[in-house]
Parts: sequence; structure tokens; C-alpha cells
Amino acid sequence: MDRKNVWKNYTNEQLTELDKINEDYKKCLDLGKTERECVALTVERLRENGYVSLEEKMDGKEALKQGDKVYAVCMGKSIAAFHIGSEPLERGMNILGAHIDSPRIDVKQNPLYESEELAYLDTHYYGGIKKYQWVTLPLALHGVIAKKDGTVETVSIGEKDDDPVFTITDLLVHLASKQMEKKANAVIEGEKLDLLIGSRPLTEAEGLDKDEKHAVKAKVLALLNEYYHMEEEDFVSAELEIVPAGRARDLGFDRSMILAYGQDDRVCAFTSLFALLDVPEVKRTACCILVDKEEIGSVGATGMHSRFFENTAAELLALSGEESELKVRRSLKNSKMLSSDVSAAYDPMFAENFEKRSSAFFSKGLVFNKFTGSRGKSGSNDANAEYLAQIRKALDKEKVAYQFAELGKVDAGGGGTIAYIMANYGMEVIDSGVAVLGMHAPWEAVSKADVYEAYRGYKAFLRNCQD
Repeated sequence: MDRKNVWKNYTNEQLTELDKINEDYKKCLDLGKTERECVALTVERLRENGYVSLEEKMDGKEALKQGDKVYAVCMGKSIAAFHIGSEPLERGMNILGAHIDSPRIDVKQNPLYESEELAYLDTHYYGGIKKYQWVTLPLALHGVIAKKDGTVETVSIGEKDDDPVFTITDLLVHLASKQMEKKANAVIEGEKLDLLIGSRPLTEAEGLDKDEKHAVKAKVLALLNEYYHMEEEDFVSAELEIVPAGRARDLGFDRSMILAYGQDDRVCAFTSLFALLDVPEVKRTACCILVDKEEIGSVGATGMHSRFFENTAAELLALSGEESELKVRRSLKNSKMLSSDVSAAYDPMFAENFEKRSSAFFSKGLVFNKFTGSRGKSGSNDANAEYLAQIRKALDKEKVAYQFAELGKVDAGGGGTIAYIMANYGMEVIDSGVAVLGMHAPWEAVSKADVYEAYRGYKAFLRNCQD
């Protein structure tokens, strides 16, 4: 099946909307470089559009009714938003689900040390990364520092024009003959991804203890105390993430693409959010769930394996006067979901890793993967043919551009999403998302046309995918 490049068919009106969506998307990427930042931004957008927290509804003992808009947050790292439809919740929901964590480098709990009058933060990488890609880049530090007195300091260093940045050093090529003989996964070892953060010693005039042997570390601690009222012990209860510094940028002479950090999977998360906010009314309750921890197996309290979504569905039914364990199960089983996650774009530079007839291409629309997993479909959700037909009908109704693909050659590798987890409830689920070049690299590329078609496709799904 040959899919056309969608740029060729856009009207001037569509091009104007495309630019608007992509400019907003870039702003969201800049403001949401961690899962906490993504949730905070999502809450802000939801409240601007009339959504209220589920807790507010519960405290006010207000019954849910058609047209109500509510959201629930889990530990500041996952969020589920609902636009209540005219049909009973027991009949199911139309769900857009994406993840908002991205591959990165995390700061350890006892990280600060000095070596040869250089100060470093000890780190542990998160998710699937090529470690050699993260050296010699300008890096930023984002996160929170939780104090024993209950206060929480928000950290974001390296994004403003006058901010300092940080880096991970690499061995100079003149001395790297043995390093260059290593396999790619061993060129840079995980324990050598430590972040260089300082080289200036604290002086006695600035309060240095004359018995202090690590004056550079002491200078860093003095600055942390000045700006964040932080002591070294506070690292224990801090969550600090190292991400590429810099904003999302247009890519190419024609500005047809976006280059940015974290587009896996925030390109699907933010377009899903945009779609939910732009649906005026729905028959089936519309839901957008944005979750944490997908990159490490969807584990933990904020991952898709947790009971957060199931518990939230139970609260919705209770507020609708339908409190029943059986109705919760029916609501989940009768739901339909797009597991909105990115796919690998065909890369002519690495054509040997793709099977061209079953690949996703830039500027050919929203990508559907009937299954993901690896090799013999291991670890995948294999969507039903009948559900695919419903999806095609829903998108064709609004002339959305879409394509079907697999993630590379059969024996080349593979990957997973949250689809199989939600399928455990018996609901219909299929993977859908945007094709990405350089997936999991510090900087990833997408087509603006695909961002636009994802937004249009997700909106069409919420409106048109009915029984």
C-alpha cells in the first residue's frame, strides 16, 4: 500500500492549523522535559479548559454528569483526564494513553564528590540509551529536592540563556586508540557518565574550613545552600534528572521537521492532550492518560502496571452513582484504546535494518503498529482485525492520513509499549503514534506533518470510534 506524502495535499487553512499545533507542541517540549514537568503543564492546560480535579468533586460530593471534565494525578508523575460522555461509563471509554518519561541520566542519592579538584555528580542512566551519545553535550539539571521540613524545591538549571550548563567528558581522540577498538556499548561505561559541575575552590574568605580537603566540592555545596537552602544530605530525598540543554528547534531549510529531546513519547502525549481539549462533546467518555516509567517496564506506583487508572475508573463510577466492582470491570473491558507511542521512521542511512514495505515513513501520517514486541511478537499486544477496521472507519471519516508499520526487520530487535498492559483488562488496544528518526538519542527528529496528523487522528478516534 503506497501512502502519499501529505504535504502535497494540504490547503492553506490546514497549513495554518499545522503551524499552530506545532508551535504549541514545541512550547510544551521546552516546558516539559521531565515527567513531573509534563504533569504540571498538563494540569495547567486542563484547568484552563474547565477541568477540575477528581478530589474537588469528591470533597464537594458532586455527582458526575454528561459534559463534566475531571482529572486525577498520581504522585505528580502520572495523570488521567476524562471528558464525561452521554453514554454510561459501564459502556466503556475511548482512551488515548501515552508515556511522559524519556531516556535520560539520573543523579544517584549520594552523588557529590571531588576528584583532582573537579566536582562531579555520580549518575545512573535511565532507560535504553546509547551511552556514547551523551558525552560532550551541554546538559541541564531538572527535578525536585524534598526537605525534611516538608518543603520541596524545584530545580531547573541549564535552560535559560544566562544559566550555566553541565557536561560529561570524553577521552580526547589523540589518546583514544584503545577506546576506539571497543564495541559501541563499551566505549563509554555507565559508571563514567558522571556529570562535571565545578572546578573553583571555596576560599577561606568565603568560609572554607582550613581542615577541609575538598574545597571545590565545598564551593558547590555553598552554592546549593545559597540557591536552594540545601545540605548534602538532601540529595538522599532529591529526584534530579540530567537532560540535554536547549529548546526544541525547527529542522531543515524548509522547517518541515522538529529536532528536540524527549519526543519519545511526548510527541504522542501532547498531541493526545491537544485532541482531548479540542473535542467539544462526546458520546463515549473520552480519556487521556499520561504515565511514567514506560522506559523501564511501566513498573512502580506511577507506571501503567500500577492500579492508578483502575482505581480512578472506580472513583468515576462511584461519583456517577454506579459504585460496583463489576461495573468497573465492565467499564474497562468495554473501553477502546490507542496506545499512543512512537514508531521507528525508515532511515535511508540505515536501510539494512528496515523492511521497506512494512516501515513507517516521514510525512505519511499517524503510524499504527498492529503489534510490537520483538522477533516472534514476544511481549506484544496483537490487535484484533475487527478493531483495526473500526479505527480505519473512524479516521477515514475525517480524512486523516495514516500508515501501518512494524518496528524494523523481524529479527533486528524490537520494543514494547503500554498496550499489552491495558489489554489485560480485555479492552481493544492498538499501538499508534508518530514516526521518529534517532529514537532514544538525546535529540530526536519528527515531521511536523505527522505531528499534525497525530493530533487529527486522535481527535477523530475520540469522536468517531463507537460500537
